Amino acid sequence: MIDLHYWPTPNGHKITLFLEETGLPYTVHPVNIGAGDQFKPEFLAIAPNNRMPAIVDHVPADGGAPVSIFESGAILQYLADKTGQYGGTDARNRIEVTQWLFWQMGGLGPMAGQNHHFSRYAPERIPYAVDRYVKETARLYGVLDRRLADRAFIAGEYSIADMAAYPWIVPYEAQGQRLEDFPNLKRWFDAIAARPATIAAYALGEKIRPADTPMTEE
Repeated sequence: MIDLHYWPTPNGHKITLFLEETGLPYTVHPVNIGAGDQFKPEFLAIAPNNRMPAIVDHVPADGGAPVSIFESGAILQYLADKTGQYGGTDARNRIEVTQWLFWQMGGLGPMAGQNHHFSRYAPERIPYAVDRYVKETARLYGVLDRRLADRAFIAGEYSIADMAAYPWIVPYEAQGQRLEDFPNLKRWFDAIAARPATIAAYALGEKIRPADTPMTEE
C-alpha cells in the first residue's frame, strides 16, 4: 500500500495519473496547501522542502522498511521502477523518458508556476514579470509541440514524461495560452484527457479540493 500525501495541483496530479494507470493501491492523505498543511511537522518528516506530493511505500520492492519519497519527478521514477511500467521500453527509450521528465521538472513546471504566481497570486501586478513568464511558457509549449510533430506521446509510447507534463498544460488559459496555436500539443493533450485513468485522477482531485483553494503551489 502507498500513502500519497497529496493536493490536486499539477504536481499532485502527476502521481494520481500514474497510480490510476497502474492500479497500484493507495491511500490519499490530503495536504491542504491553502491551510498550511505542508508546514506541519509530520509532513516535513517525509517532505523536508515543504512541497507536496510525497509518498510512503509500505511494500517496497526490496521487502525492507517503508520508503518515503518527495519531489514529484523522483516519485514518478520510483514508481516506474517499482512497477516496470511507463519508464521506458528499453535503455535508449528510458533516456528519452528521463530527459523529458527533467525538462518538465526544470523548465515547464517552474516557468508555468511563475506564470501562475505573477498572473494570479502576486499582491501587485508587475507587467514585466507577467509578460516574461507568459512568453517563456509559450516558448516551452512550442518546444513540446515540435517534439510531438512525429509521435503520439513525448517518448513514443505513453510514459511518465507525459504524466509529468500534462497537468502543467491543463491550466493553459490561466497561463495566457491557446492550444489551437500548438496543434500537435493539442492532439496529445486531448488524447491524454480522454484516458480513463486521467478522468479518474481529476475526479479525485475535484472531490478533495474546495473551490476557493489554490490551483498550484504558488
